[in-house]
Amino acid sequence: MSMTVQPLPDRPDPTLMAAQNDAFRKFACLGVPPAQPIQGRMHVTRSLMAAGDGFMAEAVKATGEFATFEPENDPEGWHDFGVVEIRGETVFWKIDLFEADSDFRYGAEAPDNPATTVRVLTIMLARDW
Repeated sequence: MSMTVQPLPDRPDPTLMAAQNDAFRKFACLGVPPAQPIQGRMHVTRSLMAAGDGFMAEAVKATGEFATFEPENDPEGWHDFGVVEIRGETVFWKIDLFEADSDFRYGAEAPDNPATTVRVLTIMLARDW
């Protein structure tokens, strides 16, 4: 099933948002440099760090390689959430967008502008949610 996501008035173009989020995620997780600078950071939960035996590295790599976006798991078309399975354990990842100068207190006013937006990628075990 194919569905075209149309931008809503005063909302960023989903295709642009998806491209920026994918580029940031691939940079943060796989070290693939983005075509243009994208500000951000990656966080993992304590339970993911404590899983041991390379589990966290597998989860980070799977997050970077994730490409199964469907209308059911990506309704806005922004590529800002995903679910991966690692050794039978469900792992969530989520990208949140903040104003660059807000100390992570305010959402990005222009989320499609990488100069004023900071992305935060959080990777967690589903049970951490």
